Amino acid sequence: MTNLHPEPVRLRDVARKAGVSQGTASNVFNRPQVVRDEVRERVLKAAETLGYAGPSVAGRLLRAGRVNAVGVAAIEPLSYFFDDLWARHLLSEISKICDSQGAGIALVSAISDERLDWNIQSAVVDGFILLCVQGDERLVEITRARKLPYVALAVGAPDSTTPVISIDNVHGARLAAEHLLGLHHRRFGILSTRIDDDSVGRVTEAEMRNAGHATSRDRAIGYWQAFEAAGLAIADMPIMVTQEDELSTHANMASLFGGSDRPTALLAMSDKIAMWAVDWLLRHGIAVPADVSVVGFDGVPEAALASPKLTTVEQPMAEIARLAVDAALGGQQIEGRRMIQATLIVRETTAPPR
Repeated sequence: MTNLHPEPVRLRDVARKAGVSQGTASNVFNRPQVVRDEVRERVLKAAETLGYAGPSVAGRLLRAGRVNAVGVAAIEPLSYFFDDLWARHLLSEISKICDSQGAGIALVSAISDERLDWNIQSAVVDGFILLCVQGDERLVEITRARKLPYVALAVGAPDSTTPVISIDNVHGARLAAEHLLGLHHRRFGILSTRIDDDSVGRVTEAEMRNAGHATSRDRAIGYWQAFEAAGLAIADMPIMVTQEDELSTHANMASLFGGSDRPTALLAMSDKIAMWAVDWLLRHGIAVPADVSVVGFDGVPEAALASPKLTTVEQPMAEIARLAVDAALGGQQIEGRRMIQATLIVRETTAPPR
């Protein structure tokens, strides 16, 4: 009976056929300069006869203790790395740094815990950069078990042993609101990123303060701090939660601008939400910034190319990527939470109200 699954040819088989030790056969493939020509030729001929393709590259790298590659992981579909503006911007900056160091990148992605655990455990990398954008710390727990260097981004409430690089979302959001207050706006609408898996539409202050997604909660707190310092009531500022897509953003815009007491300024918790809001306003004959000012958050490249160009709170993505890649490749490790400040970038979507 034919064996449908023959045993793979191993180095020891080649050594036996060539009549040399396994160490000599290994040198032929890994350090050929130390082997005599006639011996090297005999080993290579034996390998060709047996169909031996050579030692496993992954195995050799792992035995060496370094593969010079970074794993970038998220509990999201693989398309997330290319479709989400923030993730795409971060990945671009990580790629630039890895290119400059001759390092590789492995994208690690899965929705289910079981698949994610396998993907993390089997990734041939030196360390991981974790995109915990939904405040889900499962990814940290699974990665920690691999016992490789790692750093987490956008974790909501990590314990003190988790290395984290975070944007100061409260401070960044406050900068955005203070900019609009300085232009004398007093009627605001807030377009929020997700606060949990299901909520959409208007939410209360209490619901936002209890949000499962810390990024959304912290940005709202920053806006509120600026409002309170200006003597404005938080309750008067509607908070509209999106599902971070165009459909829910436009539905929230219709709700905000459906009555007579329309906001003159919008604070969006991401650039993509801000750009969808600007698109809705322009489609409905509402001028930006003459009628309504809009400020985004993140500083993705698309914001500078939009028409009109978007005023936003910019994350220093190049710095974040540099710190993260260094940590993942075993360099300077992050201890606890490393907080980084964002910067307000004023462009064409903000002006004083009429």
